Amino acid sequence: MNLLSRAVGRRTPPERAVSFNGQLLQLSQSWGATSGDRMAHDFVSYVADGYRDNGVVFSVILARLLLFSEATFKFQRTDGGRPGELSGGPGLAALERPWPNGTTGDLLARMEQDVSLAGNSYTYRVGPGRLKRLRPDWVELLIGSMSDDPAGVHALDAEVLAYLYTPGGPGSGNKRKVLDRNDVAHYAPIPDPLAMARGMSWLTPVARECDADTSMTRHKGKFFEHAATPNMVVKTTNVLTPDERKRTRAMLRQRFEGVDNAYKTMLLEGGADVEVVGNTFEQISFTAVQAAGENRIAAAGGVPGIVVGLKEGLQAATYSNYEQAMRRFADLTMRPLWRNASGSLATIVDVPAASRLWYDDREIPALKQDAKQSAEILKSQADTIGALIRSGYEPDSVTRAVLAGDYSLLVHSGLRPVTLAVADVAADAADAT
Repeated sequence: MNLLSRAVGRRTPPERAVSFNGQLLQLSQSWGATSGDRMAHDFVSYVADGYRDNGVVFSVILARLLLFSEATFKFQRTDGGRPGELSGGPGLAALERPWPNGTTGDLLARMEQDVSLAGNSYTYRVGPGRLKRLRPDWVELLIGSMSDDPAGVHALDAEVLAYLYTPGGPGSGNKRKVLDRNDVAHYAPIPDPLAMARGMSWLTPVARECDADTSMTRHKGKFFEHAATPNMVVKTTNVLTPDERKRTRAMLRQRFEGVDNAYKTMLLEGGADVEVVGNTFEQISFTAVQAAGENRIAAAGGVPGIVVGLKEGLQAATYSNYEQAMRRFADLTMRPLWRNASGSLATIVDVPAASRLWYDDREIPALKQDAKQSAEILKSQADTIGALIRSGYEPDSVTRAVLAGDYSLLVHSGLRPVTLAVADVAADAADAT
């Protein structure tokens, strides 16, 4: 069963109610359910048939993973109206060393892999300063209402009450472990519209493209396996016996099929003739068709084709506008993911009062151009602030107005600039004479 056939069977999982504190609760798998199979098979398929078996899927996920894992975490002050300065703190220790020999980059890499391939990432707080990545298809969500609403899992106050983790996956026979929801960071940046709390992999809408791309790659392989030429039909004037047909087929395969036999002169006897059938790569626009599929996969992953190095991306742009492509990649893909990851991980981190968990991308080499532009913006703002203060506006109001982009916040001190004061003194002296 290929990637497409497993993915298109996805549907909203049937409700499986369990009793908890006298209430009926819904037990929802991370992946939902398929007809006849658990969704664990979908995760394995996305890994095997997509990530490991498809170069384009692997390249897109790798591009996301490499940039996503470059960020670090800081605490950001939030008590000044606008987000304030970034700083470290002991609460970040678990994110900096999530597990033995692990780093922030390892944690983020695992989160990105799981989100791309399963739509969900679960990080469990094992204990003080220790985290564990949970395989997403081994996690179930316990959803329900603690009220007496007869709607049960469909009640207005229904929510995720706990996470259930089964080593080996549901159905393995292993004991299910109940995890407190406050100890699990559930990161699901693309919500599944048919589920209450689950996420959806970006591979789901392009499963057909993934299968088509894999099929075209296999098609190219078969082309080289079979003489590196279009298909051929050998016609004979005589009717061959089964033994003669078998021997002739074996001879043709041995002498003329395969890359090592490509372009050899074919010598046929006994009135046999050769006719070429099928279309060449040029006739079926093979390169253009494959490039279009690659571009759709990259677009679903939020990665510009030029960043991955895909043919269609390089045709539409050159490396001279690579910086613009990287900025789009960072602004519309990475930064929303970093923001979401920060909010998700904040549930298992001790965040100081009047602060929030935030990401720091200032030291990422790929985004240095953004840093240069930010410096230019800061310089322009500093020039504006200086000019307004020299014009007599109160410094605090100037700072608030410039940062907010709202000049109605300006408050004048009543003091006049020195040049105007000198001019007024000169005018008064002239009037006196």
